[in-house]
Amino acid sequence: MNHANEKFDAIILGAGPAGLAAALKLSENKQRVLILEKENEIGGLSKTTSFKNFLFDFGPHRFFTKSKEVENFWKESLGKNFIFVKRLTRIYYRNKFFYYPIKIFNVIRNLGITESILIVLSLLKSKLFPCKSEDTVEEWVSNRFGKKLYEMFFKTYNEKLWGIPCDKMTSEFTAQRIKGLSFSETVKNAIFPTNKRPKTLIDEFSYPKYGSGEMYDSVAKNIKRNGGRIMKNVRIIKVCHDNSKINKIKTINPDGTKTDYEAENIISSIPITELANILFPRIIEADEAAQELSYRSTIFVNLLFNIKSIFPDNWIYIHSDEAKIGRISNPKNFSSELVPNSNQTSLIAEYFCDENDEMWEKSDSDLKEMALYDLGILKIIRREHFIDGFVVKVPKTYPVYGKGYSENVATIKKCLNCFKNLQLIGRNGMFKYNNMDHSILTGLRAAENVLGSRHDLWAINEDSEYQETKKSK
Repeated sequence: MNHANEKFDAIILGAGPAGLAAALKLSENKQRVLILEKENEIGGLSKTTSFKNFLFDFGPHRFFTKSKEVENFWKESLGKNFIFVKRLTRIYYRNKFFYYPIKIFNVIRNLGITESILIVLSLLKSKLFPCKSEDTVEEWVSNRFGKKLYEMFFKTYNEKLWGIPCDKMTSEFTAQRIKGLSFSETVKNAIFPTNKRPKTLIDEFSYPKYGSGEMYDSVAKNIKRNGGRIMKNVRIIKVCHDNSKINKIKTINPDGTKTDYEAENIISSIPITELANILFPRIIEADEAAQELSYRSTIFVNLLFNIKSIFPDNWIYIHSDEAKIGRISNPKNFSSELVPNSNQTSLIAEYFCDENDEMWEKSDSDLKEMALYDLGILKIIRREHFIDGFVVKVPKTYPVYGKGYSENVATIKKCLNCFKNLQLIGRNGMFKYNNMDHSILTGLRAAENVLGSRHDLWAINEDSEYQETKKSK
């Protein structure tokens, strides 16, 4: 066993966007920094994988921010390979495609005058007789869009994604994700487009020419160039503490040897539940609270087709009970460089599940068959065009905002706050459904705290002005 103690200014747990952002800023400021990553590749949920020269992200990633700092982070990291992409996103419902952001005449044409009038009447009813409480997703959305639009464009997809009924899910998730958006604002933007649109309604974004992973591969190279270290395939088995400070990180290497690392500062982007589980000595209160939290996982079925074009969208949300598929993205419509042959196309079919449930345990061949079946009944593409495919199963992609989750997160935060040299960052590290730019910002701010600042990382993505109205200058 190798127990050689190595000391750093900062150790970062996890090499996703947040962890890499923190490491880059620290390494630029001459800090001795180490990243510990359990996977063979860096990038977290923003990896890009290769299959037969086709490139696949872990679902669709849009690089959009209203933070000039994050925008500069991306541009400086990638340069000319950071390209501009027009967004086209639609909702599939009742065998028809609805534009999102909505287009009034598209809705009327697809639903007809009668159905459209019923939507308006449903909205009026919600304004005259709103739900008295807004504790659940169903209540929150129905009060703003009416019950009919909620059932059409929110209920099915969200229940696929989260695996629980919308009347059981806390509204905090929806309030955060579509902050500042209402039916009246949506209609107003559809009729009178302006540049001051809620973040949910953006119709353009930037994107790395060779997939989202290209961005973070570039960041990793810069970290190494600055003297930082990235250790991959390393499993963290214990985070040792003395009740006031994290003083040692114990790991197992791929060859089975063990290494201990020490640092003045620890920044963690690994799931907060995992961190609570590996504290040593054990903190019972944090460990028990962690057991009450859950994540949804995602299965990406990546498929190759011998056809030039399938649909013009970047991605499509499937609001249909007839298919289990939740979302379909089209890599070619992000960048032509993701598909090696201009006469071929690829698709990414996403299935949401719980880790180790029936869906998760399906074989790759069964999952590919299921995806082809779903694409067929949705009339997206016929099986005869199929060439090949592969499956990627990614655990813990979405923190679940179930009832009682906030109290459990608060309990873990309270326990971890006693460690003066520990900071939590990123989506999983904070159990907070951040966008990629917010996760990066937590990493940058954590690094600044190491350098002497006093930022409140938990305030990031809480300010409605930051998310919805503040424009990059």
